[in-house]
Amino acid sequence: MVLGRSTLAVARLDLAEVLRSRWLLFCAALYAGLAALFVLVGLRESSVLGFTGMGRVLLSLCHALVLLLPLLALTAVGQVVNHARDDGTLELLFSHPVTRRQYFVAVTAVRFSMLVLPLAALLLLVSLLGWLVLGSAVPWGFIGTACLVSASLLWAFVGIGIGISTCVRNQAKAMIFLLLAWVTGVALLDFGLAGLMLQWRMSAATVFLLAALNPVEAARVALLSGAEPSLSVLGPVGFFLANRLGGGWLFALGTLWPALAGTIAWGLALRRFSRGDLV
Repeated sequence: MVLGRSTLAVARLDLAEVLRSRWLLFCAALYAGLAALFVLVGLRESSVLGFTGMGRVLLSLCHALVLLLPLLALTAVGQVVNHARDDGTLELLFSHPVTRRQYFVAVTAVRFSMLVLPLAALLLLVSLLGWLVLGSAVPWGFIGTACLVSASLLWAFVGIGIGISTCVRNQAKAMIFLLLAWVTGVALLDFGLAGLMLQWRMSAATVFLLAALNPVEAARVALLSGAEPSLSVLGPVGFFLANRLGGGWLFALGTLWPALAGTIAWGLALRRFSRGDLV
């Protein structure tokens, strides 16, 4: 009971800090703006990948979120530990019956929840708006897939971000590493793969293997396979994935691999935090 109460007390303090900083309000407003934008686009009934109306709204929204969610996760946790160390919050908290593990778990749980819950509400709201405005049936299966894959991707970068915050004490340097992590995950690997394919004739399996090492790419393929099982938009790579692996394996990869990467990063960060100095 003491362990649970201490963790909940730290979680309440961190939640109050999140609400006071208005970061949650910014995150919700950004989600709502994206939803409104893609609902307006869906009203035009333009087709993408064979989908119209609500299908296009959800597919386009998920592709935008795959690029945005890593950045939100990194900014949510990338300064939490080093900032608390600099302003004396850690010393104050640990003068009370609170362990380092309890603090780490509480902060991570609050920040991750504040990322996932508004996202789930957004996807549900967009689906209901599509049902009311566009007259489209609510694709519950795709919504569930999108929520799980997006939550896994968020967890991957929450682990990476809190690892950077723990290991890099200088906040300015930590911000640079956070931006590098986002650019590497979102942009540079695509360009690197394109360069390799232009330089050497690689097989579809090799291209997929290199891309799947990136949690962002794994999540993107999983979302795309949920919307279009044939994956014709990916060309030979899509044909290989659809026929050799199938939607079930791609969904498992896009969910389990980012979750595993985030857990490993979070575990290493917890170990470093538990054994390191507070100042």
